[in-house]
Amino acid sequence: MESLDLQVLAAIESWRHQGHRFILATVANTWGASPRPRGSWLAVRDDGRIAGSVSGGCIEDDLIHKMRRGELWQPRAYALTYGATRDEALNFGLPCGGILELLIEPDPDVALLQGLAEHLGKGELVKRTLSLDAGVVTLAPAQPGDQFHWDGKTLTTLHGPQWRLLLVGAGDIARYIAPMAMALGFEVIVCDPREEYAASWNVPGTRLLTTMPDDTVRAITPDIRTAIIVLAHDPKLDDMALLEALPSQAFFVGALGSRRTNEQRRKRLLEHFGFTHAQVARLRGPVGLPIGSRTPPEIAVSILAELTQERIRHTTPPSPHSLQECGLLADDLERGVVRVAD
Repeated sequence: MESLDLQVLAAIESWRHQGHRFILATVANTWGASPRPRGSWLAVRDDGRIAGSVSGGCIEDDLIHKMRRGELWQPRAYALTYGATRDEALNFGLPCGGILELLIEPDPDVALLQGLAEHLGKGELVKRTLSLDAGVVTLAPAQPGDQFHWDGKTLTTLHGPQWRLLLVGAGDIARYIAPMAMALGFEVIVCDPREEYAASWNVPGTRLLTTMPDDTVRAITPDIRTAIIVLAHDPKLDDMALLEALPSQAFFVGALGSRRTNEQRRKRLLEHFGFTHAQVARLRGPVGLPIGSRTPPEIAVSILAELTQERIRHTTPPSPHSLQECGLLADDLERGVVRVAD
């Protein structure tokens, strides 16, 4: 399953071959609650077809209508704001106090978008920078510390697997987790030294390692954008992974198994491996939200739900309580929906 960015880029490539024009909209900023995170993409074709998403649907509908009326074509990229007034926010289905600023790129450089798609297809993390003043878009390999940026003049977005997920155990549950995790923006690494499991692993886009779990965890050097989930159903393999995962910087460490199995696992880690209670408390087990899942795909959904919840908790800043706290005045927005940057 492709990432959302790749899905949009694939649609754009198809439209180009069919001779269509299109605009690319990026969520540049939000105030208050927002349906989609900053950096989200929506492409709108000249006949109103869309790919991607920037809201729950109402803003997409408005952009489609604007496109069909020819209102989105400008000679340069520009900002478009929704939710400037309470009535407007309600009309567009934005949460109370929600304001959404989009950056609209009419007829973006197709060659650069093709280049971006090629990089993403190789699993690379890419920084895309748009300068409104210069009217120039550039691509560059993303560096540690790079992040989304919008200051009204320059938009920097990151594309590609910004997160890593290590799955220890190449069984059925991992087979369902992997494609959904890739769609959520994770680079998926699967570790299983058992020949019978490794030989049957066939999920495209993932990286399979057959080294021992502890060696694998050390080799990938987990950071704060890494999640590790053990699914091997083999205490030797699972524990080996946890010995390295729990003291690491990984933001999420989970283990499959029943409550009893996980209590026994915690006891082993405390009594035989010298872990502190604080370290063992990091272990999420049984991993997954309690939705009553039983089958491998249901269990995969529950695990990814908990993983997504934790990732959002770690990355979403608190929403400001007022426009003034954002440095944005309501009367500035009242002047009109479209604001073309100087």
